[in-house]
Amino acid sequence: MPAKQPDSSIYQLKVTLKYCKPPIWRRIQVRGNTTLYTLHQIIQITMGWTDSHLHQFIAGGVYYGESHPDLGLDVANEREVRLNQIVTKVKDRFVYEYDFGDGWEHEVVVEALMEPAPGVSYPRCITGKRHCPPEDVGGAWGYAHFLEAIQNEDHPEHEHYMEWSGGPFDPEEFDCQGINEGLK
Repeated sequence: MPAKQPDSSIYQLKVTLKYCKPPIWRRIQVRGNTTLYTLHQIIQITMGWTDSHLHQFIAGGVYYGESHPDLGLDVANEREVRLNQIVTKVKDRFVYEYDFGDGWEHEVVVEALMEPAPGVSYPRCITGKRHCPPEDVGGAWGYAHFLEAIQNEDHPEHEHYMEWSGGPFDPEEFDCQGINEGLK
């Protein structure tokens, strides 16, 4: 494994949900010694997922996650691997996949390495764009269909999707303050 950065390093990461147009993304700052399991929890909160499905990280051809012998998944234990062991420099990247059925792939890019700022609590979300898709919507293609249906009252599935999603859904909504409250 690559050498890790000092434990005090802060990694600024851009997490982008692949295959969605316009892009859905978050810019977060986390400690370099964060385990991948904890990073999974951070991404769940910052993106808006509900942690209802399997997930994995893919970095340098290695899969990291929780072992699932019934599924035949051969993965390194994410609870024993830290962020600074899989990425060590700016522009390094890896994949976080959530919900193997819907196939939500997130590209995670290291944008900066920095020292912690005095008085700042980490992890934190510093910016982002757009609302996370609803769980079980059917991946990026299902999400595009969902948006088409809820934005057109004449669409044959409009009422179904409005009821299924629990009411109005604003794809442009992004609540950085709410995300940071969740991270606390």
